[in-house]
Amino acid sequence: METPITYALIAITCVVSWIAFNNRKLADRLILWPPAIDKQKQYDRLVTYGFIHADLMHLIFNMVTLYFFGRQIEALMTGLAGVWVYPVFYLSALVVSILPTYLKNQHNPNYLSLGASGAVSAVLFAFILVAPWQRIFVLFIPLPAIIFAVLYVAYSIWMDRRGGDRINHSAHLAGAAYGVMFLIIMRPQVLQHFLQELQSPSF
Repeated sequence: METPITYALIAITCVVSWIAFNNRKLADRLILWPPAIDKQKQYDRLVTYGFIHADLMHLIFNMVTLYFFGRQIEALMTGLAGVWVYPVFYLSALVVSILPTYLKNQHNPNYLSLGASGAVSAVLFAFILVAPWQRIFVLFIPLPAIIFAVLYVAYSIWMDRRGGDRINHSAHLAGAAYGVMFLIIMRPQVLQHFLQELQSPSF
């Protein structure tokens, strides 16, 4: 299974994030900072924020998740519609996942956001739509993908309302919803496949 786009995204994200760890000026230019978009029209920040991370663990978690699920979604989308679809999906997921948060904090000079979590959530939930009973490992605990999805959404909603942990749970939710909608719009038959799979649990 050839998946060059996933490998390229991982490589670029790792290199840019690593440089930004030691280059505050670069990190400040790439991070999502609402006033720079609202007043300086630096719209590229709606994408570039996803190529830098808060720390090494943040980077590793996102890239490992992208490695395991991105390759399969890339192969699926490439087979269905061509090589251009997956990179468009990933980059647009960065934008769509952050938009609710950006609009909410559009005039907040103290708000910052970074990391690929929103786009990675889109990839993960597109995978769950295709293989809801596939086992995935969460903190080394095997769970059916659909069970993880329910827990993930519930936790993200709860933490988004609670706040206080400096994690953009809203972007996770928006990314997850976008991943599902993108794949259904791209290939409507996927929804019927998902519903049929739900009726045949496989652990």
